[in-house]
Amino acid sequence: MKKYIFSLVVGSVAISAAAQTEEGKNKFAQMHTELPTPNVYRTASGAPGPQYWQQQADYNISIRLDEDNHTVYGEETVTYFNNSPDVLTYIWLQLDQNMRAKDSDTFKISQSTLGDSISQRQMDRLTPWFDGGFKLEMVQDNKGNDLPHTVVKTMMRIDLPKPLVPNSAYTFRIKWHYLINNRGLMGGRSGYEFFEKENNALYTIAQFYPRMAVYSDDQGWKHKQFLGSGEFTLPFGNYDVRITVPADHMLGATGELQNPREVLSDKEIERYNKARTADKPVIIRTQQEAEDLEKGRATSTKTWHFKANNVRDFAFATSRKLIWDAMGVKFGDRTVMAMSYYPKEGNPLWEQYSTKVVAHTLRVYSKYTFDYPYPAAISVNTSNIGMEYPMICFNGGRCEPDGTYSKRTKYGMIGVIMHEVGHNYFPMIVNSDERQWTWMDEGLNTFVQYLTEQEFERDYPSRRGEPRNIVDYMTGDPAKLEPIMTNSESIHQLGSNAYSKPTTALNILRETVMGRELFDFAFKTYANRWKFKHPEPADFFRTMEDASGVDLDWFWRGWFYSTQKVDLSLDYVKWAQMSTPVAGSSRMEATENDAREHPSITKIRNEKSIAITLLEADTTLRDFYSTYDAKKVTQTDEQDVAKEIESTGDTTADTTHGDKQFYELGISNVGGLPMPVILEFTYEDGSTEIHHIPAEIWKMGDATVTKVFITDKPIRSVVMDPYLQIADVDLSNNTWPAGADSAPTRIQLYKDRRDGRASSRQNEMQKSRRGQE
Repeated sequence: MKKYIFSLVVGSVAISAAAQTEEGKNKFAQMHTELPTPNVYRTASGAPGPQYWQQQADYNISIRLDEDNHTVYGEETVTYFNNSPDVLTYIWLQLDQNMRAKDSDTFKISQSTLGDSISQRQMDRLTPWFDGGFKLEMVQDNKGNDLPHTVVKTMMRIDLPKPLVPNSAYTFRIKWHYLINNRGLMGGRSGYEFFEKENNALYTIAQFYPRMAVYSDDQGWKHKQFLGSGEFTLPFGNYDVRITVPADHMLGATGELQNPREVLSDKEIERYNKARTADKPVIIRTQQEAEDLEKGRATSTKTWHFKANNVRDFAFATSRKLIWDAMGVKFGDRTVMAMSYYPKEGNPLWEQYSTKVVAHTLRVYSKYTFDYPYPAAISVNTSNIGMEYPMICFNGGRCEPDGTYSKRTKYGMIGVIMHEVGHNYFPMIVNSDERQWTWMDEGLNTFVQYLTEQEFERDYPSRRGEPRNIVDYMTGDPAKLEPIMTNSESIHQLGSNAYSKPTTALNILRETVMGRELFDFAFKTYANRWKFKHPEPADFFRTMEDASGVDLDWFWRGWFYSTQKVDLSLDYVKWAQMSTPVAGSSRMEATENDAREHPSITKIRNEKSIAITLLEADTTLRDFYSTYDAKKVTQTDEQDVAKEIESTGDTTADTTHGDKQFYELGISNVGGLPMPVILEFTYEDGSTEIHHIPAEIWKMGDATVTKVFITDKPIRSVVMDPYLQIADVDLSNNTWPAGADSAPTRIQLYKDRRDGRASSRQNEMQKSRRGQE
């Protein structure tokens, strides 16, 4: 009997330090101790339990806007329903505007420095000059009796005259006013933007009333202070709101307008009714009509009346500058109104894109979660960051005075509209605790935003989602890295931690770990289980496993509970042949195998799964940038473009054909975070083959593993993670023979992400016009 000799190296079975979590546990240990004990309120499957309950708060609010003094005056009647099994002797409300009070903790804890020079704006931030915060005028019961209350910074406790027993309700009244912040000077999620030339303002108003805090089965009162980063969690309820503003204002708000004949013209009502069945946006108040109103100022007022049922908050936008367009979106026998409000400064971008993007977002999010349940979804143009509320959101994106805009502005606007409209699902309906777990709304929402972007346009320049885009963050300063499972106010890099990393993790789950079918079913199950309820992280983790049948404890532990990074190293390849007594890898020579030729795995699959994108179906959405080639080297750009150096190394290995080939691969987990091992073999005849090894290969805690592959033909080269699916932070150790793969360098990846979005003194449209002159 002939003996065959193989030169093989066996990986160590000892559990190294790199194979442990930061808590010292094996990475594949089950998460029984980290997650709360299941009970009658929240089950082990991740679903609401048979005795799940949540509170309700109904509001009747009257608001008056004082435009001359930029002040909101308000009065509300709140009916609070105790659906819990507990007896409550006090209740808590959020006073979010108190973040802007002169004695707020937000100012006290903000760090500051002195440089060689200082701007007036920086000087303003050194001294609390703005007299913000709620000025409470009255806190009474429904009979007019004063209620004892205690303001604790951005929270207020009301002591009840008698205990509020289960299955009962309590009604009380509050009256207040506050100064509205100038968003241009002070920033903020809400406030006003001032147009000095016209002496006009655009108001985007939120957090404008004392709001009930959440009382829940898992934590009791959720009353962490509002310091600025952590957002909000609120109980659901019904709203009846009247808003008095100058008579020449246009106004959009949460809910449905109850008195259109009192606040809209006959022409506007006619246009609105036409928009309900239109297949494209109908302009209800035109730019010319808005510009005419900008020239004057009404001395009278109008009161707009809105009602909204089963929502967790209320917001509105108002100005005489606002243009308004709308179109209907069908969900079965229901029509949802997709609408946009914007000043002329937003055109031509907003008229062309905003409402169509709103409609597209509703359709795609509904496909992955549930049909949008509310009657309207509104996008309002502002000059700065986006912010979301039920049925209405505030989004940036402005054109230059000449009507041009950069590619970055265009896609930034489209992306922020998708993101903020998408927040209707997370957390406005799937109502997670944003103050505690930012990732549960921002991360989940940004992930579905990524899916929505890819269905808008092929090769959409998504900022977040692709695994390669999280590498820089995961290799950053360890002192500035926190696990995703960190309170929102304790995160150094909120955007990367709470938006980008969870989005990347979910994309890897969908494309690489679980597969699209299992992931989509589980994700949709979670959304439907917890719509109009208050989920916690364990409910999400458990549901994703329960509905898919995939053990994901190792993934949650690594991606959500640690700061370890992905760095798998292809340490060696040993080759043996049945007809060869002993063989090594010295005979195998390198050839070029450029990973940059591989599009992302998401793009490859989308080519088949997305039959037609919105841009392909609707040619009116095409603009200058639909044909503009950002990679084309022009005379203007030539000085900034480096010449690419091509290198080839094609050789033909001298191997014996026809016999089985044996290859042992040694792979180590340098970064500590276990992930699937994805290998691409390129054979000597030029053909390729992908091997996908589940992450459980690391289950025994080994720092190094070995795997033998048997092939029918010799392998020319091996590339690990060829489609950049797992966020591997070091691609230099992913190829064999070493140097066979011209993987993207860190600099090249950075360029790829910036491509088409880099700002300049002139945008591409302006450069093109200049070249035609």
